[in-house]
Amino acid sequence: MSTEKKKVTVWLTSVSGVLVIAAILIIINLMFKPVNVRLDCTEGKLYTLSDGTKNILKGLDKNISIRFYYSKDVADMPVPFKTYASRVEDMLNQYKRIGGKKIQVRKLNPTPDSDEEDSAKIDGIKGQSTNVMGGELIYLGLAVSCGGKSSVLPFLSPQKETLLEYDLSRAITEVTKDKKTKLGVMSSQKVMGGIDDPQMMMSGRGGMKPAWTIISELKRTFDVMEVPTTVTEIDDDINMLLVIHAKDLKPETMFALDQFVLRGGRLMAFVDPMNMIDMQNQKQQYMPPTPSNLNPLLKAWGIQYSDGKVVADRKLAFRRDHDVVPTVLNLTEAQFNADDPVTATLHSMLVFSAGAFSGEPIKGLEKTVMVKSSDDSELLDGYQTRRSGEDIMHDFKSDETEKELIIKLTGTFKTAYPDGNPADADKKADADTEKKDAKDTKDSSLKVSSVAGAVVLVADADMIYDAFCVQKQNFFGQTIVQPLNDNLNFVLNMTEYLTGDDALFSIRSRSTAVRPFERVQELQNEAKKRFQDKITRLEADVQKIQLDINNLQQKRKDGEKELLSSEQRDLLTKFKKKEGETKQELKSVRKQLRKDIDSLENNLMVINIAMMPLVVILFGIGVALIKRKRNVRK
Repeated sequence: MSTEKKKVTVWLTSVSGVLVIAAILIIINLMFKPVNVRLDCTEGKLYTLSDGTKNILKGLDKNISIRFYYSKDVADMPVPFKTYASRVEDMLNQYKRIGGKKIQVRKLNPTPDSDEEDSAKIDGIKGQSTNVMGGELIYLGLAVSCGGKSSVLPFLSPQKETLLEYDLSRAITEVTKDKKTKLGVMSSQKVMGGIDDPQMMMSGRGGMKPAWTIISELKRTFDVMEVPTTVTEIDDDINMLLVIHAKDLKPETMFALDQFVLRGGRLMAFVDPMNMIDMQNQKQQYMPPTPSNLNPLLKAWGIQYSDGKVVADRKLAFRRDHDVVPTVLNLTEAQFNADDPVTATLHSMLVFSAGAFSGEPIKGLEKTVMVKSSDDSELLDGYQTRRSGEDIMHDFKSDETEKELIIKLTGTFKTAYPDGNPADADKKADADTEKKDAKDTKDSSLKVSSVAGAVVLVADADMIYDAFCVQKQNFFGQTIVQPLNDNLNFVLNMTEYLTGDDALFSIRSRSTAVRPFERVQELQNEAKKRFQDKITRLEADVQKIQLDINNLQQKRKDGEKELLSSEQRDLLTKFKKKEGETKQELKSVRKQLRKDIDSLENNLMVINIAMMPLVVILFGIGVALIKRKRNVRK
């Protein structure tokens, strides 16, 4: 066979092989298309239904109707929406497959003036207008109904894709619940919304503030009611109470909380030694904000709280550009209790000027540390948080102990008021004086838990303020809320856990996955430690030289025409020269520190971007060389 015929044969064989393989792949794809089997290789299995959703669907005892509205025929439909619609449709197929006959899914195309469009409007699905002049309304939403109840996702934003499964599963849970659990909220801040400053409202410079996002989220699952900070008794029908930075509580209110816990009510309390929201809102900025605590109750339970003390952490310090704030902690998975279902699947949290708990609880109570700091931390007086992060880091002295930021107490609680309600003390004294009937002064308060109780204590209240945990964006006229971290997820998880409804845990925890470069932060800390001693010594030298210069200038005697003698001027010149050299050296050391950190970041960036293409290129070159050697041998 000639060389030319051999080349033609090889070419035909190659083309035929490719066509045969393509045909086989097409046939296999058509055969297995109805099976809908996929391989999810993402971290956390983001495209596979979680165990929580599967448990909800398998436990359904009622028929659920899901109506998916999607304007698939609109020419102006943005490509990201088309892609996202396919993702929603795929997820609905998974719900249908697991839910079986209990899940009915209808896919509707709301064209103008159609029955489907009327149905969408009745369900509360909002059509959004594109930017194209005369463009049609586009629909992309879901309505879930069961037994006369309905829950609507009016517009599905691709920006909230990570929350899609959670929103859909929660909608199913909402319509299948017979009755919502009653949840009380007590706070000294406007967490429920309202007027913050009536005077500014009257002057036209203020307005009604909306409820915090955490409250809006809780209202979807619970019957939320406000409990005043002056309450003397908590309603029996309240199953759980959230206490959020409630300041200056009177003894009668503390007693009401005490009795609530003893009768089996679930309590989650956010106390704060240095509240950032208060600092922003107070008119006299130089005055420290009033801390919040539950010290009378904590003391009775055997728990100590660092009232007025703030945790600073060098390892977990919040970093933005070149700024470091050690009193704002960027908590990672290592700080969460991996054995507790509430925190086991969380990824990141952010806390601001948090306090710390310590101590062993009384007999009958069990303490579980839910969230902690690193061991490279210390406790600062609250007023020191006003200093810059650089100043705090400069004087940082770690006590090498982990601080307890969030703890859970379970078991048998004892009262903090063995003598009864403090408000009744005066009445009892009057009763003794007037010799009233004994039954009028009888103490009927609880002294020990009537049932096993549960209390969660959080040493920071800022963490659930909107600005620190969510990002709000306007999207087609709607406000889209995206979580920045797992702060709200933790509160929602814990609330559902304490009220006995924990099916949504594993779903919500997948909504955010912020994973900071922990190794980078460790290397940055090591670099700073390496240079910090030298920086401190040089700064001390500069201060000493400046002190010597001041001393020389003060030696001039009264009546002398010259400020300094020639000897003193020579000495002053030497001091100033040394000061300049020391400052230059200090500048050089700081520059080298910054250079080392920037070099580390740049190297990691290059590795992350270039490593995979480089591996592919080298692999391709290797395969080509091997093939070439084989062809030479032939």
